Amino acid sequence: MRFLVMVKATNDSESGVMPKQELLGEMVKFNEELVKAGVVLAMEGLQPSSKGKRVRFSGKKRTVIDGPFAETKELIAGFWLWQLRSMEEAVEWVKRCPNPFDGKSDIEIRQVFEADDFGTELTPELREQEERQRKRMAQKK
Repeated sequence: MRFLVMVKATNDSESGVMPKQELLGEMVKFNEELVKAGVVLAMEGLQPSSKGKRVRFSGKKRTVIDGPFAETKELIAGFWLWQLRSMEEAVEWVKRCPNPFDGKSDIEIRQVFEADDFGTELTPELREQEERQRKRMAQKK
């Protein structure tokens, strides 16, 4: 199973406050544990939403909205993509993570859909097309 593990933004992260050296060291150490365990598939920090855009969909219409975005608690400051056996295992890894910010912070864990989760709606033809896309992505790495 794959899990997207999201570090929720704070007022400091949205203001561009960079983490202190001590925290960066703790995070690098934690990330190394993830890599050694073969858990991590991807990991990145994100720039503040002031440097971002949203595209709002309404039928065929698309509207581009410039950041920053108002609800900091709903924003993401960084993420990992992990391959694990269960949600419980993901929770245990997150509990070992250093607190990403001073004070209170949240990390959200969401399971990624797999092809089988879509049932018969994902036809054999669509599955084959998706598999070709994944192979092309892997070749570009």
